[in-house]
Amino acid sequence: MIEMKSEILSIICIKPSSPTPSHLKIFRLSLLDQLSPTIHGNMTFFYTSNVKILSNLSQTLQDSLSQTLTLFYPLAGRLQDAATVDCNDEGVLFIEAQVNVQLSEFLSQPDFKLIDHLLPSTDSETMGLSNGAMLLVQFTSFTCGGMAISLSMNHKLADLSALVTFLQSWTNYSHSFHKPVVPDFIGPNLLPARDDFPNMSASVNISTAKFTLRRFVFSASKIAELKDRVYERFLQVMKRHPSRVEVVLALIWKCAIAANRSKSGSFKPSALFQAVNLRKRMTPPVPESAFGNFVWPFMVIAEEDNKDDLELHELVIDMRRAFNSFCRDMADKFKGEEGHLAILGALKERGEFFKNRKEMTVYKCTSWCKFPLYDTDFGWGKPVWHVSVNKMVSNTIALADTRSGDGIEAFITLDDEDMAIFEYNEELLKYATLNPSIACA
Repeated sequence: MIEMKSEILSIICIKPSSPTPSHLKIFRLSLLDQLSPTIHGNMTFFYTSNVKILSNLSQTLQDSLSQTLTLFYPLAGRLQDAATVDCNDEGVLFIEAQVNVQLSEFLSQPDFKLIDHLLPSTDSETMGLSNGAMLLVQFTSFTCGGMAISLSMNHKLADLSALVTFLQSWTNYSHSFHKPVVPDFIGPNLLPARDDFPNMSASVNISTAKFTLRRFVFSASKIAELKDRVYERFLQVMKRHPSRVEVVLALIWKCAIAANRSKSGSFKPSALFQAVNLRKRMTPPVPESAFGNFVWPFMVIAEEDNKDDLELHELVIDMRRAFNSFCRDMADKFKGEEGHLAILGALKERGEFFKNRKEMTVYKCTSWCKFPLYDTDFGWGKPVWHVSVNKMVSNTIALADTRSGDGIEAFITLDDEDMAIFEYNEELLKYATLNPSIACA
């Protein structure tokens, strides 16, 4: 067990390198932004380095961040209400810290309890200093010269794709390329926020039950085995090939349902929500550089079918059918004058569905696969690992590419009792490795 101690070296406010023009001072969010929860999501990138003088790297990050904020000016502002940002250039918080361990020690078997040392603090003192900042950054040095860069960004302004656009611009400025990816603030025009949605802003129900986070890694060869297992039946029904994400997610969901059944002694119907990036599924497609929230979940149901065990291929088929149905019938409706009606209808339908299904167990999944997160190079190489830690909500599944690009890491939260069963599931461990070491080389 590593005993990690951290020391804050400095806390400063980074403002845009150029002031925001007066005609851009008030930024109206899109309706999807308006409905997003006012929480900060986090992402941490780990880097090896032989550079001795870390202060130069910190200054490079600060200077390039200041340039980047000129383009992403809402991030340097403050929320005025659920649908408006005051782009007042108050800036973002930048924290520099150091820890007393080597990067290789930490990555030998990542301990998610220790990642708190690397994240911008959410304690009252730091949040008071941040004065409502939309973005907090922490740059942490390890004793070996390795580094961690953590971002904590308000979900009101950005989904993962928007975060990637921000990172691409920041890293380009850090390299002095001066050709950043310019954000496209198309969202408010595509689907404007509405004043008649005052109480509709999404909230995150912080789990009152104790839950556990675990990391499982699926190698390319094991994913191939999973695909082979469902391939014939899937192809027969869907006339297409199953994806990596589908087979891995189906197995995780299957094993989570089994753990819940083992704990309670009976089968409970289950719903799986999967987040979909709407950008490329609209007509015409929205640019990948579109900044804001362009995500909506579709739902897959697993109900009792008088079998002792759910069939993996059936879950994969159900997931693909639900995805196809959503993309065909719903994805293009989240825009224009009728867009708010589509959202109201979807929320009402979901509420009606769950009203009489109090016993249904709900899981939520997001996939970061195929997002170029391992290209986040500030000038001293690509990251050896990246991670986002969920400490608020149970029954979540986040999937990400391994550094090689052909495997999948799964970050799973379950209630303590469920996880105590889930993490020893023989079917799961046939395909996944629990929290293996991360090589720094």
